[in-house]
Amino acid sequence: MDILYSDAVDQLRMLSTRQLSARELLDMVVARTDRLSERVNAVVARDLDRAYHDAQLIDDRRARSEPMGRLAGIPMTVKDTFDIDGLPASAGLRILLNRKAKDAIVVSRARAEDAIIWGQTNTPTKAADWQTYNALYGTTNNPWNLERTPGGSSGGSAAALAAGLTALEIGADAGGSLRVPANFCGVFAHKPTYGLISQRGLVPPPNFAADVDLAVVGPMARSSRDLRLLMSVISDLPLSAEAPPVPIKGLKVALWLDEPAFVLDADVRHRITVFAETLAANGAIVEPVRSPIEADTLMFTYTMLLYPLSNAGMPAQERTLYELLRGPAKIALALGAKPLSWAQGVLASTARHREWLRANEMRAGMQHTLQRFFTHYDVLLSPISPMPAFPHDHRPFLRRRLRGSDGRTFSYLELLNWIALATTCGLPATALPIGLTSQNLPVGAQLIGPRNSDARTLAIAQAMEEMIGGFQIPPLP
Repeated sequence: MDILYSDAVDQLRMLSTRQLSARELLDMVVARTDRLSERVNAVVARDLDRAYHDAQLIDDRRARSEPMGRLAGIPMTVKDTFDIDGLPASAGLRILLNRKAKDAIVVSRARAEDAIIWGQTNTPTKAADWQTYNALYGTTNNPWNLERTPGGSSGGSAAALAAGLTALEIGADAGGSLRVPANFCGVFAHKPTYGLISQRGLVPPPNFAADVDLAVVGPMARSSRDLRLLMSVISDLPLSAEAPPVPIKGLKVALWLDEPAFVLDADVRHRITVFAETLAANGAIVEPVRSPIEADTLMFTYTMLLYPLSNAGMPAQERTLYELLRGPAKIALALGAKPLSWAQGVLASTARHREWLRANEMRAGMQHTLQRFFTHYDVLLSPISPMPAFPHDHRPFLRRRLRGSDGRTFSYLELLNWIALATTCGLPATALPIGLTSQNLPVGAQLIGPRNSDARTLAIAQAMEEMIGGFQIPPLP
């Protein structure tokens, strides 16, 4: 296999045995990035002077047999929402480039283990979309099909991994921004338990002392063992880089595929069904379940918590309009409007503190329900997205419609549904690729566990990857 498609663990082995140098590996990564830049457009900012300086230092230290960090010599990019010393994150906004920046906490932790941080990967404007494009850096394409999106908001991260431009990435997730791109590009990602990894140096918003509600920082990679390795570096709490063996036989898996309130494309359903059947054939106890939380209650709570964050910078004129619409919105909801309707969007975007407190109390109740649920199961296996990667669509947000393989169309906001449970309740969720659709597009699934079971979901993902195989190289021309 091309070394640039190997995972970080294999690249580290080759570096440590001096089959190649850190500088040579960086040369290869930069050359591939240059070659694919126009077609994929994943890496949008670089600091090659420092990267080559750091690579040379690592090669010199290795030649002297000095102790090395856990990521020694690995060229690595991060999402363009993390500040890098001398390379401020833009989140697709030119105005954010005019800042002095120091390394985000997760960047400094990776550097402390001798990773070579050489670039930033593209993200949608304000990191607020499931497609990756902005006026500053343009559109990022999916390496599996250049006419389709790699997802968002960590779309540049996922595309860079799938195209072999980096072995490790750091992204963030409040609306599926780690899991959806991993799903669309056929790579791995881990949404940690809320609060497990520092958000310091993540933009937007400005560098607050408090963590942003719902949001998490997490690793992306081409293998589950790489996720675990990077988690062991960037996590606030100790986590072994080596996964304990998890036997598939006897594993209790709750399969959540049937949810009448949620759209699910037939191609995605088929791939996850086949995956579940393979687990069962290998001894797992797979039990179909409905959502442990009633769907409308889940989505009402999630949107009441999410929309105030995503619309915090709403222009004054638009906010005034939303305030005027609160009355009609309440009437529409009383008459049966659903949680992803315009009415709920208006109400949640203008939420009063008492309304937020109610949603927060509902979340606490859900967390208790899920705590009981996970006494019966090791993981909850579910889709990540209702469909695989879709064609680029840069129309205004609310005019976008998604089209399934059977021709049905549905709301763009349906992309919130399957990712909502883990996000709302602060649960860990490991995303792994499980196969390809009839159109040769990746399909992933997420393994959701109870709070603080990150090590467990990562270990289970690794056992499943070893059973079915993992990352596949895209047919990038």
